[in-house]
Amino acid sequence: MPSIIPYEAHVKTLDNGLKVIVMPMEGTGLVAYWSIARVGSRDEVEAGRSGFAHFFEHMMFRGTENFPAARYNEMLTTMGANGNAYTTDDLTAYHVSIVAEDLEQLMELESDRFRHLSYSEPEFETEAGAVYGEYRKSRTNPMYTLYEAMTRTAFHEHPYGHMVIGHEDDIAAMPTMYDYSKSFFSRYYRPDNVVLFIVGAVTPDSVMSLVQRYYGDWESGYVPPEIPVEPPQEEERRIEVTYDGRTLPYVWLAYKFDAFAPADTRWAAADLLAELAFGSTSEAYRRLVLEEQVVEFLAADTGLNRDPSLLDIYSRIKDPDRVDYVLEVIDDTIAQFQSEAPDEERLDALKSRLKYAFLMGLDTPSSTAGRLARFVAVSGGLEDVETLYRTFETVTPDDVLEAARHYLDPSRRTVAILREQQ
Repeated sequence: MPSIIPYEAHVKTLDNGLKVIVMPMEGTGLVAYWSIARVGSRDEVEAGRSGFAHFFEHMMFRGTENFPAARYNEMLTTMGANGNAYTTDDLTAYHVSIVAEDLEQLMELESDRFRHLSYSEPEFETEAGAVYGEYRKSRTNPMYTLYEAMTRTAFHEHPYGHMVIGHEDDIAAMPTMYDYSKSFFSRYYRPDNVVLFIVGAVTPDSVMSLVQRYYGDWESGYVPPEIPVEPPQEEERRIEVTYDGRTLPYVWLAYKFDAFAPADTRWAAADLLAELAFGSTSEAYRRLVLEEQVVEFLAADTGLNRDPSLLDIYSRIKDPDRVDYVLEVIDDTIAQFQSEAPDEERLDALKSRLKYAFLMGLDTPSSTAGRLARFVAVSGGLEDVETLYRTFETVTPDDVLEAARHYLDPSRRTVAILREQQ
C-alpha cells in the first residue's frame, strides 16, 4: 500500500538516545525545525507540582550563558526566523521556521538551550508570576472554565485530570519552587526524551552530521515517571459549573476512551464515529446548528493520547432554556448509532475527506511538521501515521456500530454543564 505521507523520512537515533527524523521537501528553500520534548501535563505526577511542563515552554526562551535571551532573539530576528512553542498533555514542542542556509546557526542555538538552559531565581520568579497571569486570563474564557471542571471530575487519579497550565494553587506557589524547577528540567530535558524533527530543503546526511556535532555529547539519563492508572469508571458523573460573567450555556460530554491504538479497528472506528455522529455533515449538526439554530456549534473528537483519555462531545447553546433539549438530541443521536450501522457510502466519503484534508495539510515544511508533531510525540515516530490510515480503510459500518456500543456507555461518561451565574 502506498505511503500516506508523500515525503520520505530518514530516521537515526544517536548513542545518547536522541531520535532524529529528517524529511526532505525539495523546492521550498525553507526548513521547519521542531524539537519535540515528550513531556506534558501527563508527566506531572507529584502532588503540588502541576504546571511545570508548561512553565518550561516559557523558561526555554530565557537563554543560556552562551546565548542570553536578548542575543538569542537578536539572532532569530537577523535570520528572519519565526519561532514559537506550545505545551499539551503529552508533549512540549519548540518550532522555528528558517531559510535553509541558516540551519547550522539555528541548530547551534537550539542545541545550546536544550543542553545549557540557564536562569536565575529572580528570573524564575518573574516568569512564574507571568504564568499565573496567563492562568487568570484563561479563566475568563467560559469554555476553559468548563473544561477544567470536567477533566477534574472525569479523572480521579491520572494527571490528565489537571489542565496543562496546572492547578491554580500549584501555579500560585510556583515562585517558591526554584530548586524543583531545576530538577524537573534535568529529568525531562534529556536526549532520550526528545525527538528532533527537521522538514524542508535539507539533505539527510548533512543534517545527521550536524546533529551529531551539536547534540552528540548531550548526556542521556531520562527515567520515565510512574503514571497513575485511572480506575475504571462505573457510573455517570454529572456536574453543574457556574460562570461568574456573561456567557451562553455550554454542555460537555466526555466518555472514557482508550490510548492511541492505530492498529485497533475499534479505536479507528470511534475516531470516524465522532465525525459521523456530530461533525459538520451529521444529522445532529444539520438539525441543531443549521435548521433549528439552537446551538452556535456542535463538535466531537477523540483524544490522540499516550494513555487512556476521553471522547468529547461539546456545544454552546443559544437559548439557556434549551440545554436539556440539546442533551436529549445528543443522547438520541448516540442511541441511533448504537442501534444501527451508518450508511456505507457516507462512511466511505468520510474516509476520503479525512485523507484529503490530511494530505492538503502537508503542503509546506511548517505545516507538515506541525501536523505530524503530535504523532511523533505520542508514539515516538511516524510509523503509526501509516498504520492509522491503513486501519481507517478497513473500518466497516458494523465496526462503527460496535465502537458506539463500546465507548458511548453512559456509565463511563462525565456530563458537565456551564451556565451563567444568576
